[in-house]
Amino acid sequence: MKPLNSMLSGLPTTIFTVMSALAARHDAINLGQGFPDTEGPADLIEAAAAALRDGRNQYPPLTGVPELREAVARSNARFYDLAIDPASEVIVTSGATEALASSLMALLDPGDEIVVLEPLYDTYVPMIRALGAIPRPVRLTPPDWSLPRAELEAAFGPRTKAILLNSPMNPTGKVFTPEELAIIAELVARHDVYAICDEVYEHLTFGARHVPLMTLPDMRARCVRIGSAGKSFSLTGWKVGYITAPAAIAGCIAKAHQLLTFTTPPNLQRAVAMGLDKDTAYFATLASDMRARRDLLSNGLRGVGFDILPCDGSYFVVADIRPTGFAGDDVAFCRAMTEHCRVTAIPVSAFYSTEDAPNHLVRFAFCKREEVLTEAIARLRDGLADLRAA
Repeated sequence: MKPLNSMLSGLPTTIFTVMSALAARHDAINLGQGFPDTEGPADLIEAAAAALRDGRNQYPPLTGVPELREAVARSNARFYDLAIDPASEVIVTSGATEALASSLMALLDPGDEIVVLEPLYDTYVPMIRALGAIPRPVRLTPPDWSLPRAELEAAFGPRTKAILLNSPMNPTGKVFTPEELAIIAELVARHDVYAICDEVYEHLTFGARHVPLMTLPDMRARCVRIGSAGKSFSLTGWKVGYITAPAAIAGCIAKAHQLLTFTTPPNLQRAVAMGLDKDTAYFATLASDMRARRDLLSNGLRGVGFDILPCDGSYFVVADIRPTGFAGDDVAFCRAMTEHCRVTAIPVSAFYSTEDAPNHLVRFAFCKREEVLTEAIARLRDGLADLRAA
């Protein structure tokens, strides 16, 4: 038979699938995948259930139900002082992953280049390559994940169409500073390109302030901003995302969205609309609760021998395994930790698309119940000696 798509068939099984299967085999606490182990707000769940019974279960509008598009516009105004037209500048998608795919489809032609920042979410590069575009990776510098200005400038060229910016960042937990955003904005304007901004963790920051690139001078017409109900309301299975973009770009993104999923379940959209209108105290509590879990896990990991890198946002903290005395790389460490400590994490080298990635860092998810995190630390304390011996 003729071969399948060469790019997709050549992709390996994701590290998340591999490590989750290993975690299940060893009855391990899985701190690899980033989803909460508690339900989101009960009133949103009740609203979604009620909306199933209100007689509006056929196709909703392509760009989203009016209630949610209007709520997204209000949220932009409330948190970032962005004036958004809900009718022409908001698109609801089936998750932020689809929002990202639609945005890339709308902006990139085969042969276009797009700047990406490593380490990066593992779907970015395959999506870009599937479109025939070319990723131009720039590595952030650990342990503080600083932005290397010279390398970033060198990545822009005549074929650059866009930059893909993830802040707060997965897997690093980095929130880009106003100074770094200004550097990026200057390059975007100088090279007359777009910015796709993955901001799904916008409400999960710890001390650092999230500033959308779209709010900087001259960026309003160039930026696509992606948000996620899954992250903002701890309802990752709902897969409701939303895009904010200038009308000229949003219209093209809507065409891509039509080809991918066309629309998103209307009952979930109506519930998310209610969520976005929650008072500011809800979002502050969400961040403070997650910050407490970050601190619990980070302090516990330090106590058993890891070095912990800075984390100002997201669901994740990165740990340096070298102080533990383990002789292998991050992949071997995560396997051994699952087998001997019954705790699972993800090797950070999996978040690089280029060779010679750092091989001494692992990513732990702290978006779990406190008792689960406490038990994970206890298992590590008891099992690290066996792991080193292995």
